[in-house]
Formats: sequence, C-alpha cells, structure tokens
Amino acid sequence: MHHRHVLAVAVTGVLLVAGTGATAPAGAAGTPVARGSPSVTALVVDARWGGHAAFDRLVIDVRGAMPPVTVHRTRTLHYDGSGIRVPLAGRHFLEVVLSPAAAHDDTGRPVYRGPRLLTVSLPALKGVALTGDFEGVVTLAAAFDAAPVYKTFRLHSPERFVVDIAHPVSCRD
Repeated sequence: MHHRHVLAVAVTGVLLVAGTGATAPAGAAGTPVARGSPSVTALVVDARWGGHAAFDRLVIDVRGAMPPVTVHRTRTLHYDGSGIRVPLAGRHFLEVVLSPAAAHDDTGRPVYRGPRLLTVSLPALKGVALTGDFEGVVTLAAAFDAAPVYKTFRLHSPERFVVDIAHPVSCRD
C-alpha cells in the first residue's frame, strides 16, 4: 500500500511539473499562444434589429460559444471604463451584458460591425448603442420611450441572443 501512495505522489508531481503550461489558460502569463490560434472568448460581432407586427426585435450575433448574458433595466447609460454618459435618446433603457466576451480579436482589432450609437424609429425600440468592450465584458444598450416589456432567448447555428420587445399591434395600410 505504501508503494502505491509513493508512486501516486511521484506521478502527480511529474504531471504537475510537466503539465503546468498545458493546464494554464491560453494567454496566461508565461503561456505562449500560437499565432492564428482561435480565441476561446466569445466575440460579439454585430447587433441588428427589426420591427414586427406586435414586437420589435434586437439580435446580438456572437462568434463562438454563447457566453452568459444578463439583461437589466437601468435609469441611465454610461460607457464602461470611462463612465461618460451615453447620449442615447429615450426615457427607459435596457443593458445587455455578455461576459466573458469581447468585441475585438486577440490583436485588438475590432470585430464588432454593428452600431456604436444609433437612433432607431420602431414602435418600441428607439436606439441601440455599444456601451462597453472592457475587461472581458461587452455591453450593449437599448433605448425606449416607454418601459419595455420584453422576453429573451438564444438561437443557435449561428449563435444569437434575442430580445423581443412588445408593443401595441398597429395596422398599416
């Protein structure tokens, strides 16, 4: 029994020493990242919107696995990192936070092609802004004149996060 214990300790020590680089996350201090290797961080590449008969839809396109996403109401909008107020028209706002995620690649080049700050003229949705790409967190904001009633869900192949915002049904001639 003693020999098995000694052998297990020795094997564990060898694996720890030999496998240090293999077990550290890519990009960690002292861990080389091969050029051209894909990022493990989800990349937020676009945000788009559309109007439907009973709801407006905001779609956030993600390359890679969908990270955890939170959506919450906020009274004011500020750019992440700087704290500067976002000049997005509206009285009610939603923040959509994706983390861990980035809107830039490993070299720092932007991959996000959606709006940075845009007024939208839909029944419910009045504006969209990218308010943060800072320290592994991507934040987008949506503006409304009235308090939004919304639901969220994910779509796959490709990965998308969807926010549907209800509005009164309107007849169009």
